[in-house]
Amino acid sequence: MPFEIKLNGRTALITGAARGIGRAIALQLAEAGAKIVVNDLSAADCEETMREVEKRGVEAFSIAGDVTSKSQVEAMVQTICKKFGNLDILVNNAGTVVRKSAIELSEEEWDSVIDVNLKGTFLCSQAAARRMIEMKNGGKIINISSVLGEVALPPRAAYSASKGGIISLTRDLALEFAQYNIRVNAVAPGWVRTEVREKYFAQEGVREYLLERIPVKRFCEPEEVAVLVAFLASDKANYITGQTIAIDGGWMAI
Repeated sequence: MPFEIKLNGRTALITGAARGIGRAIALQLAEAGAKIVVNDLSAADCEETMREVEKRGVEAFSIAGDVTSKSQVEAMVQTICKKFGNLDILVNNAGTVVRKSAIELSEEEWDSVIDVNLKGTFLCSQAAARRMIEMKNGGKIINISSVLGEVALPPRAAYSASKGGIISLTRDLALEFAQYNIRVNAVAPGWVRTEVREKYFAQEGVREYLLERIPVKRFCEPEEVAVLVAFLASDKANYITGQTIAIDGGWMAI
């Protein structure tokens, strides 16, 4: 029997979907048949991803918005439900990082990372879950964490704290929302080959250092993360909740 991931008739919101992992997730869920809502800060970047999604033959629209703003998040969910009637899948992918020592990290930089990565994940999950509970159809929430939420690699104090917080938040929401048939899981990527990360990899000695520590000796592709997310969003994963699944080439096994 063929193993197919089908999301036909479902609506998926992906935050931070203009590029990188978020964009790959939007395209993969579209391939599986889901209607796609592309969110990011830049309306122009959202629309570019939306056009690529539409080439997969599914309905899509873009909505710019700041995930750290409760009012914007709630308005975004209302707009989605008005257009598509429901929200079945939420992928909390929006994120940011500051690479600076804990001694030098400013309060503003700390707040910025925690607000986008952790607060944004909570606000979007809260707004989406309220709608899912109201509709009584259940749903899937997939949070993008990181291996650095489980193991340290300084200087990333705020980033590691936020991603570790996402892992704990995932467990808590999974238990709270299980009664409503809402499954909540997290994906913890290792080193993914995105445009932003390639700039980091290009710094002197970084690529060699990281590849030496990755057992499979290569970086992850965004599409590989996207396939895992699509599986968790599907009925194939209905008995999985409260879990954080690493996709790291063996990084955390060392």
